[in-house]
Amino acid sequence: MFYFKKSQLFFFFLFLVKYFLFLNKPILNLILLSNITVIIFWFLITALFFLIVLMLWTNAKGAPWLPTPRKKVIRMLQMANVKPEDTVLDLGCGDGRVLLAAARRFKAKAIGIEIDPLKAFWCKILITFLGLRKQVKVICGNFFKEDISAATVVFCYLLQSTNNKLEEKLIQELSPETRVVTNTFIFHSLVLVKIDDATRSYLYYVGTEPKKT
Repeated sequence: MFYFKKSQLFFFFLFLVKYFLFLNKPILNLILLSNITVIIFWFLITALFFLIVLMLWTNAKGAPWLPTPRKKVIRMLQMANVKPEDTVLDLGCGDGRVLLAAARRFKAKAIGIEIDPLKAFWCKILITFLGLRKQVKVICGNFFKEDISAATVVFCYLLQSTNNKLEEKLIQELSPETRVVTNTFIFHSLVLVKIDDATRSYLYYVGTEPKKT
């Protein structure tokens, strides 16, 4: 009968580890691959968690992020008769598509207010890359707490409950001739000017509709 000393068992164990991990490359690759897979899995879970938290947070503060299709954005801005001398304010600017359309296609100034810091940061990078920093401004904040008096056109795609809360602020801070164009959800106290049934868009004036000259 053979007996092994502890030191011999230790060196034998090291030999096995060396053989299976360093000499047997398929096993080593499998272990490394499994570790990478675990890291990727937890990264995706963490990213998904933060995205859900941001979506719930923005929903509680105003509306979830559901971007308006680009063709509809153009149609709504045309509906509001946006001109180069206008300042278009997008309440909850998301990925910045309304700001870019107002600035590039209609040559207007644009201001976006976005409570989600990631989306606000993305918009700032985008407008910097496109050379629009002099024409477009992005504010990271809650539009209920920001000054909106500079706007001549306001673009909204929020929720009905948010529109109801927003009306008083629009009336108090905007001039009567300011145009408000909204996607899907309506305002009760503003002056309804036009309805686009095809896109469910509504155009309002804050006060009395200006007389045509």
